[in-house]
Amino acid sequence: MDYRTLGLKVGIEVHQQLNTGKFFCSCESDLVEEHGDEFVRRLRPTQSEMGEIDRAALMEAEKKLQFRYEAVESSCLVEADEEPPHDANRLAIETALEMSYVLRATPVDEIHIMRKMVIDGSNTTGFQRTALVATDGYIELDGKRITIEAISLEEDAARKMSESGSEVLYRIDRLGIPLVEIATGPEISTPDEAKRVAARLGSLLRATRRVRRGIGTIREDLNISISGGARVEVKGVQELRLLPVYVDTEIRRQLALLEVKDLLRRRGAVDVVCAVEDVSEVFSGSKCRVTESAIRSGGGVYAAKLPRFAGTLARTDDGILRLGADLAAHARVAGVRGLFHSDELPGYGITEEEAAAVAARLGVEDEDAFVLIADERARAEAAIQRAVERANAAIDGVPEETRAPLPDGSTVYSRPLPGKARMYPETDVRPIRVDDDVLQSIRLNLPELPEERVSRFVRELNLSEGQAEALIDDGVDEEFELLASSFGGPQVVARIYLQVLPEISKQGRDVSSVDVGVLKLLLEKLNDGAFAKEAIPDILLWMVDNDVYDVDRALDGIGLRTADIEMVREVCDRIVREREDFIRKRGEASLGPLMGVVMKELRGKVDGKIISAVLSERIRQLLP
Repeated sequence: MDYRTLGLKVGIEVHQQLNTGKFFCSCESDLVEEHGDEFVRRLRPTQSEMGEIDRAALMEAEKKLQFRYEAVESSCLVEADEEPPHDANRLAIETALEMSYVLRATPVDEIHIMRKMVIDGSNTTGFQRTALVATDGYIELDGKRITIEAISLEEDAARKMSESGSEVLYRIDRLGIPLVEIATGPEISTPDEAKRVAARLGSLLRATRRVRRGIGTIREDLNISISGGARVEVKGVQELRLLPVYVDTEIRRQLALLEVKDLLRRRGAVDVVCAVEDVSEVFSGSKCRVTESAIRSGGGVYAAKLPRFAGTLARTDDGILRLGADLAAHARVAGVRGLFHSDELPGYGITEEEAAAVAARLGVEDEDAFVLIADERARAEAAIQRAVERANAAIDGVPEETRAPLPDGSTVYSRPLPGKARMYPETDVRPIRVDDDVLQSIRLNLPELPEERVSRFVRELNLSEGQAEALIDDGVDEEFELLASSFGGPQVVARIYLQVLPEISKQGRDVSSVDVGVLKLLLEKLNDGAFAKEAIPDILLWMVDNDVYDVDRALDGIGLRTADIEMVREVCDRIVREREDFIRKRGEASLGPLMGVVMKELRGKVDGKIISAVLSERIRQLLP
């Protein structure tokens, strides 16, 4: 696609957990599997200082959910909102200020904590505490300047464990972990550039050595728009490789919606007046499980006509979602499981005759569509009303909204785009004065930047520039340096991180348990001569497959132990005898080809240097 012609604008918000302890209490910030007591809350929206209520908060309130929270052993009353927050974590503040200098931003004179209304249950208080730390920074990437509009600190949300009916279960071990939020301007102009900007910001954050590592510790929000479209936020992307996919998918989705807008306007579509019709009689003997279950449980089947909307609800030919999926997502806010629409019928057990009967009851003509919901009457009517409101928004084009990322690179409607009405001051936490002494100390102790680290790895550890950059991009440079400096052999350690573990992962294995401790034991055994370095891939693969991270057991499991020198001599003597004519013809140049023959028998059992030494000796003995 021609992104310039499309007017693509992308901004990124990177959220990185800090390893500094929790933001407003002294609890541990480790995630755990065991939990203790539980407590229940219901949350409701409140007015801002200007008397307004945020539209996203209103939508969450309409779901009428109950929230159950699992406390853990380290939980305190602050996390349960039974005690006021303590003073803000100074180390977290200093880390955010450090990032402001790395990103050439200007720190504020005084940091004030604000409350951001969040009533989806992810915070026990009904709001998230956040603070602006610095503004007006930038990074340079491939000669282009990307502005950093703001650097903030906020507290992370509770972990969502499950959802059943009208109750959502959270665990509060993650609640209150500090997050550095870095928000760029909308200068990103291609999907790939979005990925590269996020990768650069991630590497700069890791340079502080105060960030948490692992899945879920860093997340990106994408703000995407094209000409004629609208700003849409894709919130909570965790996989860097999928960033370009989400941008591309959103571009195509907005283009599809703009086509729908043009079609509706050509047809003369006007706002639909929601008129719900009970069509349960049509489905009295239906084979559709959804309609049959709703009627049997005392509900019914309800429908509404969408004049001029025929053909706008189904997917496009290349699979891009159009209005149907969005109507269903909006309907689910009212508590229903989903809806049917006429563009996908007959289907799902609904026959052509039943669909025609519904169309007749509603007075549907050729250019018209309809939606159908099977549920309890009040819930169904509320859901249809929401679906109709979303349909009406399509006449104007692309609505501003927040969407959730799905693993396949698509997104689903989550809620309206929040506004300023959700922010108000936090009165329980004192402001933090940013004094010159603290700033001077930070300026004098800035972290080693990624490009400086690359140069040092090349200079001191004899890595190639590509190897050093790959280690830093993958976020394993600190672990690599620790192991390489402790056990020597930087190339061996680099190969483990850049080749061996990725190759095992490509085979569908989970290598997350192969941590620094496991690799430390592996390298210790290697240095002791327990096996040759060629055996490392087989050892690690056995460990991962068996979920056993004991080197001795792995060696026994794959039958690899160091061959003694006599075995090497026996194999080399036999190979030399079998290929005597070849050796006499090629002389010492025969060493290379014969090494391959010997290694087939001894690979992984003995170091190649030993094989080379013995084989060279035997060849020289044979030659005059």
